[in-house]
Amino acid sequence: MKKLLFLVIAVLGITTFASAQAKKGIQTVTIQTPTVQCESCKKRIEDYLKREDGVQKANVDFKKHVTKVTFVAERTNIENVKAAIANAGYDADDVKADEEAYKKLPKCCKKTEDGGGGMQ
Repeated sequence: MKKLLFLVIAVLGITTFASAQAKKGIQTVTIQTPTVQCESCKKRIEDYLKREDGVQKANVDFKKHVTKVTFVAERTNIENVKAAIANAGYDADDVKADEEAYKKLPKCCKKTEDGGGGMQ
């Protein structure tokens, strides 16, 4: 009888734990980052996103011009993530890069029409 009771309590505990994990709301989104040019851009965005509250992981693919971000939905949202990328100086979906941050980017990270171009 004690073994059965222990088993029931264990199953309920696991179910509750799994339910609590689902409530944390881990989300992964893919954001178009068309102005990402090179490895330097990749590092800059990934480092910048590490400081964003709730962001667990960021992976920039500069060849495909996309950034995949995993975050805790209770601590941030996709709009905050896009704003963080824009504050680093890069376009993120419909959010344009912050002008001052863009001006501070190294030449290789700027758009070709601004005299830049990636070191691909």
